[in-house]
Amino acid sequence: MQDNKEYINVIGAGLAGSEAAKLLASFGIKVRLYEMKPVRKSEAHHKDSYAELVCSNSFRAASIENAIGLLKEELRRMGSLIMEAADATEVPAGGALAVDRDEFSSYITEKIDNDPNITVIHEEIHTIPDDAITIVATGPLTDGDLYDDILRVAGGSDLHFFDAAAPIVSKDSIDMTKAFAASRYGKGGDDYINCPMNKDEYLAFYNALIVAEQADVKGFDKEIVFEGCMPIETMAKRGEDTMRFGPLKPVGLIDPRTGKEPYACLQLRQDNRAKSMYNLVGFQTRLKFGEQKRVFGMIPGLENAEYLRMGVMHRNTYLKSPEVLNSDYSLRNNPNIFFAGQITGVEGYIESTGSGFLAAFYAAHRFWNKEPEMRFDGETVIGSMAQYVSDPNVKKFVPMNANFGIIDPMGIKFRGKTAKKDKCKALADRSLTKIEAYRSYIDGLKEID
Repeated sequence: MQDNKEYINVIGAGLAGSEAAKLLASFGIKVRLYEMKPVRKSEAHHKDSYAELVCSNSFRAASIENAIGLLKEELRRMGSLIMEAADATEVPAGGALAVDRDEFSSYITEKIDNDPNITVIHEEIHTIPDDAITIVATGPLTDGDLYDDILRVAGGSDLHFFDAAAPIVSKDSIDMTKAFAASRYGKGGDDYINCPMNKDEYLAFYNALIVAEQADVKGFDKEIVFEGCMPIETMAKRGEDTMRFGPLKPVGLIDPRTGKEPYACLQLRQDNRAKSMYNLVGFQTRLKFGEQKRVFGMIPGLENAEYLRMGVMHRNTYLKSPEVLNSDYSLRNNPNIFFAGQITGVEGYIESTGSGFLAAFYAAHRFWNKEPEMRFDGETVIGSMAQYVSDPNVKKFVPMNANFGIIDPMGIKFRGKTAKKDKCKALADRSLTKIEAYRSYIDGLKEID
């Protein structure tokens, strides 16, 4: 078992699997990439292409003084395929990095399909292959026989939460006599469409939302939701003003009709390069489709909105990783099997990408039967994520986004009004200095035949 030195298996061509396959191929390692599309699609997938973005088209903050922005820069500097694709298909999004989701997926699909070291096998896998080292990157919607086999092989119990996607509307259907184009504080240009609400409009919307009829979701007996992707109706039920401190926050936006900051404001983000599609930022939902149109139509500017994609909710599964994974994403009871992506408990597009990159990095060394001369540690965001999901001291394990709270501290105290900014800058500088060394090492590995 797994003594095969001809290739490495990668199961799943999502963000993590595509990243892993491409990095392995760049090392000269033959890859068998198993992807069940188009033979079968999950409930959240619609396209045949790889690395399909099923939720938002945003990769979140771009600044390296934000942990997710720093993670993107770490990956970018190390030659990440996902970051290459994101930069090539970027659309305006203020201080965030967002992409044209179709162009993004097509870019990655072309790169994977045209790589001579990658053989894509379009079939559904029911058990983890035992013919070679394998990276399992099947995502949080893994189900059926493979799900059962993963639990058997990992030797741990599963966990789950519910995730949701926001609706997308046609730009032409937005009433721009009520909405206006602007970014918060003018940062990045007029990249968002804003739908302002006065107090009466907001309260009418709020009261309709909290009693709106919700769609049945299989297994949704308790509202186990990821805080970073909470359904808007769940958020509303936490209090009348909760949305006004979240996705409907009006701060930094001035309604040109009044010259004042609105009571509440919904932002819509460009979803494709043609500027024909916009998604409702923060409006993940499990409302029934008819209710989405009715209730969201109460927001000024969306009265006659044409919905190109309705909001949906689905169950996500992840491993109890601190009990079963090493910090290189391999199984503790079988170091020839690696996991990557959201199934490990990292939460987010770029976090999944980072796990795929590291799983491939370490799987390659396993393939060569050599110890890495360098290991990613907690002084980088990519390394800190791996340490968090494998830390046995984490007793209450939940999906985790990249953040500076899990990165190794600097060991010094920052003081004054700019203390937080100074700390973030210092963490970023330290990380990118280490990334340069990692990049040199990785570039050297690419010379191995």
